[in-house]
Amino acid sequence: MTDLQALKSRRESGSKAAIGRLFLLDLSDGRVLSLNPDGSDRQILVTDCRMPDGIVVDVEAGHIYWTNMGVPNLNDGSIERADLDGQNRKTIVRQGATFTPKQLHLEKNSGKLYWCDREGMRVMRSNLDGSEIETLVDTSQGEARPGRDARKWCVGIAVDSDRGQIYWTQKGPDDAGLGRIFRANVEIPKRENPANRTDIEVLFDALPEPIDLELDLRKRLMYWTDRGDPPRGNTVNRAPMDADSTPRQAPDILLTHLMEGIGIALDLKGNRMFLTDLAGSLYSARLDGSEKKPLLAAQGNLTGVAYAELLTKEN
Repeated sequence: MTDLQALKSRRESGSKAAIGRLFLLDLSDGRVLSLNPDGSDRQILVTDCRMPDGIVVDVEAGHIYWTNMGVPNLNDGSIERADLDGQNRKTIVRQGATFTPKQLHLEKNSGKLYWCDREGMRVMRSNLDGSEIETLVDTSQGEARPGRDARKWCVGIAVDSDRGQIYWTQKGPDDAGLGRIFRANVEIPKRENPANRTDIEVLFDALPEPIDLELDLRKRLMYWTDRGDPPRGNTVNRAPMDADSTPRQAPDILLTHLMEGIGIALDLKGNRMFLTDLAGSLYSARLDGSEKKPLLAAQGNLTGVAYAELLTKEN
């Protein structure tokens, strides 16, 4: 019996349990996968995705959400949803409503999905059913979409719901050292618009190529993957969210030797993180970067990863 089958069985019997589970995207084969945190019991949940990149899990509602990049110059990106077992697949953000959706963030308190739109040069959000799509930040500076200037490409996204702030990465050209991390309020200031906001802060610049981003809100730390050249690239980095020194202290490099690092997921309760790279590897490590372990290797091109604890309910 697989872990997902066991979870269903326990729900039906009324017992209570929690099962840690990883949800993973394979870009090369267009698949959504599920597996145990040690790499065992790998299951294929969804196939025929159009270049999937970002993934989140809504445990309470029993849903997986993921972004499909599509073909950037065709403006055919989309966001889909399915049940935890891959059934009841549904497109919630239609093709053409966003150019190239990348990392995805679920904010349950407000009932919103947040994502970065790379060639669209935007930070966006919608309701959980895909309605009320909004642009929160427009980095195009008037450039037509799809954008060609990688300095304007928004990639990673995270939300501090307690303080009402969004964080995002702009990767910059390959190996150019022009990557940046930004912060702004979730809500656009009055009498301003997504393209002329005055509340945007640059937290870090001159980074190799920052990609996906996660926050530890209790300890006020941000973590991100970086695809650029070594020694600072192909790494996992950590830095305080609120440091106000000028210039800011350089981020701590926690892990090195990724092969085009992309996805990152934090299990704060378990003091561990999970990482993916485009060489098809999945790793786990402690939050300080120690005890790095390979869980999967040569699995196509891995992008987004999410960790969730699937809970049963007592009758």
